[in-house]
Amino acid sequence: MNTKIRTCTIALSLIALTAIPIQLSAQDNSEKSNHQPRYKLIDLGTLGGPQSWTYGESTRSLSSDGIVGGLADTATLDPNPIQNPYVVFNDGYLHHGFRWENGIKTDLGALPGFNSSSVFWIDDEGTAVGGSGNGSIDPVTGWTAEHAVLWKDGHILDLGTLGGRESQADSINSSGQVVGFAANGVPDSLPSPLGLPGYGTQQRAFIWRDGVMKDLGTLGGPDAVALLLNDGGQVAGISYVNSTINATTGLPTTDSFIWENGLMIDLGSLGGNATYFNWLSQRGEIVGQSNLAGDRTNRPFLWSRGVLKDLGTLGGDFGNALWVNEAGVVVGWATNQNNQALFAFLWKDGVMTSLGTLGTDPCSIAWANNERGDIIGSSSAECNFAGNMSNEHAFLWRDGKMIDLNDFVSPSSNLTLVEPHYINERGEITGNGVLPNGDLHGFLLIPCDENDDDANTVSDRGTTEPTVSANAHTSASPAANRDLTMTVKGRFGRPYTLPLSRPKPNN
Repeated sequence: MNTKIRTCTIALSLIALTAIPIQLSAQDNSEKSNHQPRYKLIDLGTLGGPQSWTYGESTRSLSSDGIVGGLADTATLDPNPIQNPYVVFNDGYLHHGFRWENGIKTDLGALPGFNSSSVFWIDDEGTAVGGSGNGSIDPVTGWTAEHAVLWKDGHILDLGTLGGRESQADSINSSGQVVGFAANGVPDSLPSPLGLPGYGTQQRAFIWRDGVMKDLGTLGGPDAVALLLNDGGQVAGISYVNSTINATTGLPTTDSFIWENGLMIDLGSLGGNATYFNWLSQRGEIVGQSNLAGDRTNRPFLWSRGVLKDLGTLGGDFGNALWVNEAGVVVGWATNQNNQALFAFLWKDGVMTSLGTLGTDPCSIAWANNERGDIIGSSSAECNFAGNMSNEHAFLWRDGKMIDLNDFVSPSSNLTLVEPHYINERGEITGNGVLPNGDLHGFLLIPCDENDDDANTVSDRGTTEPTVSANAHTSASPAANRDLTMTVKGRFGRPYTLPLSRPKPNN
């Protein structure tokens, strides 16, 4: 039996024990069309507490075969009120990494003690990496110390550090190599290259395999972090180039790098003092955002075969490339003329196209795309995507049309899908939704065969043409326009000059 179809028809009794299924009304066969997607929505629920979360932005929450990794609140209150900014839900509950597969949700646990943990990457075998508290308090920072961990075959493995007190694992490849960043114990007063508070000692990028953690070095400054690697062993990360604080950014010059065969290569910049990447493809292509000279504007970039390419904008001064698929197609966001609003874009063969928005929304962001041409993102009634998530609606863009993914939510559900972050080649989507009380839940959307009657087919009301051209004047309010110039931090607290996903729920 086809795995995709089997997943859509999981026995309801099994789902009820491990997640919160949302029953979707069947549509009349006459309404079904080969051109209309059909999905089953699963609210991933929690581990006894109020919230759950699946990460996006330089992370992987979904495998090729539909295994989900994330974090969820337990029913236990966190006994330590001083939170670690690198792995925290900030809602007062201990949270644990979880794995969801074929209707079964497993609490992956944490290192011994009353500790929280988070999954940042899950591979096709269901092996996960992330971070966990280790039961001690870092005497320099005052927060719960976090260690890089790997979950495999029902066990959690502490990967250790480079001599300091802290570390985090961020991705794993098919060869079992893990990358992340760790403290080395050398005193250092600089903040992290990620824009978060420093450890009080140097942060260094590492690669780990078979029990050995290797320091990858830096681009000349004291600190570096590694966040992604591909199956070819290429590593993407961020490093300080020097130790001199720039008046424009408040940090030393920060460049992205690719590391391979023992050599760290600086991707360069578009003239400014900050270049941050977001995704590394299996082909070794990297996308992200780089400041222009003066650090007052920035552009999305594509790095390929040693060349850093400015992808331009939709007429404005800002943009960010969030994903590149294996065909070299890039998605992200960019501002229009006079920076009145920001729109999801598709960049292909040198041409950037605005995807528009849902309905009368003024702004949108494209988070990711797959090889089939599907693009997922968020459309919002506000242009500050680090603000009220209740103003966002998750979308799927396919064949030139933007579909509100909330059209696949049963009217009996109170979950609003706001940020879809990962889509695999089977068309399965993970992301986060918001409840009326503001609590967040991770979700999984599973595309279904036309014979699956518990799936929902999108209706005409959910399929719209892009409503805003690249240079159109939008209805964004003056307050929303002011939000476009605010410094808002993403998942790792990177100092983007335009809004991105909020770093953690309920901060």
